[in-house]
Amino acid sequence: MRFDLITLFPELIAPYLEHGVNRRATQQAGVQVQFWNPRDFSDGGYRRIDDRPFGGGPGMVMLAEPLARCMDAIRQARGEPQGPSQGAGAVDAAALEQRAPLVFFTPAGQPLRHATVAEFAASAHGAVLLCGRYEGVDQRFVDAYVDAQLSLGDFVLSGGEVAAAAFLDAVLRLQPAVLHDAQSHAQDSFHPQLDGLLDCPHYTRPVTWRGQVVPEVLLSGDHARIARWRRQQSLLISARLRPDLLAQARREGRLSQGDEQCLQAGDE
Repeated sequence: MRFDLITLFPELIAPYLEHGVNRRATQQAGVQVQFWNPRDFSDGGYRRIDDRPFGGGPGMVMLAEPLARCMDAIRQARGEPQGPSQGAGAVDAAALEQRAPLVFFTPAGQPLRHATVAEFAASAHGAVLLCGRYEGVDQRFVDAYVDAQLSLGDFVLSGGEVAAAAFLDAVLRLQPAVLHDAQSHAQDSFHPQLDGLLDCPHYTRPVTWRGQVVPEVLLSGDHARIARWRRQQSLLISARLRPDLLAQARREGRLSQGDEQCLQAGDE
């Protein structure tokens, strides 16, 4: 699996990949991460990659041409078909299936969810990640080259590097042999094994900490009882903190009669 990152500031992301889970993914699980600076594909001695927006207004806009040249170089390095993904002059649909999608991190993108992360984690091609800066990217490049737009939430960052790092972290930890326990991520919040709900609370030693005691059920050794407690806590926490997740699970028929009884008992 390979990821290519288009960024003006690779030094913001590179150190993040040198530690912990991400380090195991890149050094042991065979995930490749390459950085590309669009300044290397710009014209003139100043290697300019931005200009003032048409129509006036504050800030600067990233130029389309250096980004297009950068994308062509990435496709060539990957051995993939070059050219736009959409619109006039686009490569044919069959060729698009043979190359990695270009993902642009932008407030206009779809919220990043576990299902999307899992889809990229299972992909054979990986992705090309575009980290925007300034006021944005020339829309003509977005229209012609971008395959997917993603957002971390309803807020604005100084650039796409933080979003790209978060995306990579989420994808890399799902790679085989990256986590010490291969089933660890299956118990994560939002995972289908938890029906998309929040995870339950977790406790460790000591049994009593500053007057607070670990729930007795977790010390019982009764695994069936512990499993029921964890499911109950997952349901109740989701109902309290993320009722939207619970509502979606209901709509999709993922809650059992026992789940509903548990929720009703928790409201009493």
